[in-house]
Amino acid sequence: MKLLEGVRVLDISTVIAAPFAAGLMADFGAEVIKIEMPEGGDPFRRLGPYHGGQALRFACMGRNKKSVTLDLRTEKGKEIFLQLVEKSDVVIENFRTGTLDKWGIGYAKMKERKPDIILSHVTGYGQTGPYKNIPGFGTPATAFSGMTYITGYPDRPPVSPSFSLTDYIAGLYTAMGTMMALYHRDALHGKGQEIDVSLYEGVFRFMEILCADYDKNGIIRERRPKLNGTSSPGGTYKTKDEKWVVLVCSTDRTWEYLTTAMHREDLLADPLYVTMRDRVKNDSSLDKIVSDWIGSKDYLELKAIVDAAGVPVNLVYSIEDIFADPHYQVRNDIVEMPHPVLGSIKMPGITPVFSETPGEIKWVGPELGEHNQEVYGKLLEYNESYLGELKKEGVI
Repeated sequence: MKLLEGVRVLDISTVIAAPFAAGLMADFGAEVIKIEMPEGGDPFRRLGPYHGGQALRFACMGRNKKSVTLDLRTEKGKEIFLQLVEKSDVVIENFRTGTLDKWGIGYAKMKERKPDIILSHVTGYGQTGPYKNIPGFGTPATAFSGMTYITGYPDRPPVSPSFSLTDYIAGLYTAMGTMMALYHRDALHGKGQEIDVSLYEGVFRFMEILCADYDKNGIIRERRPKLNGTSSPGGTYKTKDEKWVVLVCSTDRTWEYLTTAMHREDLLADPLYVTMRDRVKNDSSLDKIVSDWIGSKDYLELKAIVDAAGVPVNLVYSIEDIFADPHYQVRNDIVEMPHPVLGSIKMPGITPVFSETPGEIKWVGPELGEHNQEVYGKLLEYNESYLGELKKEGVI
């Protein structure tokens, strides 16, 4: 039995954050029915990169989901959607705030058909507040969260993440919030509820250091390529053979391990570096000592030394490094799945790992409307004649 077997999710969202949340639930056995517009479907199906004209990303984002087509803007489409709500546990959506209510299929209408339904909203700025109606996208939301401001070098423009980090973080919060709502409903009080997830708040939740420092010390953290003054030594360093590595010593114990690895136990007694506060204060001189030592070693030599000593150091991995690493392979972090057009495609595996109820990738992102017959014919018991009528009218 799968962890979420028996849970049915209607995914009426598009692109990244909310579909990612639904996909996480699908990985662990939830039946996720992805509802898409009849013409074109989710825009994510057409986003690059491409191989031979085939968009690659939907294979992973749509995995384990059933795709049906349905135009929610039509009266018949709205009624069909509400019939699906009656048979479901969760709806996940990311339309602009108020859109479902405008269409007449908002949460109040859903509850009329399924009183304990759970509805998870994902928007740029949430369901309340002066910015609730502003369209939300990951990169602007990252800037709004405060993360972009502190990322990069002080003499260069702020740096945005090179992929949709904020969207994926919001997806994690959505999946977590949805699961907590399911627990509250099924194990505690029997009631459904709405979950309000914004793109920016998931990242802002990580900013407790910035909040506390500004609140109590009036400090506005600025961009720097190191660890923002919270621990020392630490940062990105280049080895003798020009490999980039990352080191962090965020505890006194790891600092002791590093001095042992460097054969510089004398530094432990140096008044400049005795405590973490001392080391942060004198980070520049300590950074020079560590940088010179790392720069005197080839990467493989360095890695052997620091691993034996218990010092957290890692090569800055490219995707090529990841594909070649045996740890990724043993952990099944990269899986290869059959694909109807590409033959096969590799994608990230399932995390976290459960000992009794592991997740499973059953299929890659389906073709648009691939499961119309199964969902409408079996779940809603529509006959072939009615399905043909709906298709002719453009409802599905």
